[in-house]
Amino acid sequence: MAAGKSTVGRRLAERLGYSFVDLDEEVERLSKRTIPELFDEGGEAAFRRMEEAATAALDETRDVVIAAGGGWMARPELRDRWPDAVRVWLRVGPQAAWERVAGNLAVRPMLGSTDPEGSLRSLMRERAAAYRLAELSVNTDRPTPEKTAELVADLLAAAFGSAPAAPRGATGERSRQGSSPPLSGYREPERGETETEE
Repeated sequence: MAAGKSTVGRRLAERLGYSFVDLDEEVERLSKRTIPELFDEGGEAAFRRMEEAATAALDETRDVVIAAGGGWMARPELRDRWPDAVRVWLRVGPQAAWERVAGNLAVRPMLGSTDPEGSLRSLMRERAAAYRLAELSVNTDRPTPEKTAELVADLLAAAFGSAPAAPRGATGERSRQGSSPPLSGYREPERGETETEE
């Protein structure tokens, strides 16, 4: 949460010549509701059902960067759908994350209303082990989105010799068919995971 997945993902897609999909936007498109409306009407379960449907709809896409939400990586049934993907964890420390979301809590239903900062820190701790499964990890506390996208592109080139082949709509995954893998952004690390990678 608040790692810049959408902004970084769009800039990375431009660099790679891929299309870009924001999974949260796909959830809203498919459900014809905003994420806060989904939570109001059916709670987190309604959102997670739509998140799964949006993920399944992208199974056959190629040459795409997909920005997945914070809880996506913590769901094995979703992250295992694209076993060849290259997943990129966009790490952000709790303080930086809080500073980024504090002014716009209305669009962050997972943070609740009684202690949103505590909820944010708790979510980050709970999800950290899943995020560590990502093939690449980049700190986003200080670098600009453009610099972060450049760093991810450089890491992909170093790891694959060029941009990996991916299904359209999948971020950071390597395609079984040999075309570019999807690239997925993950966030919400623990404080000890915020060392700068320069």
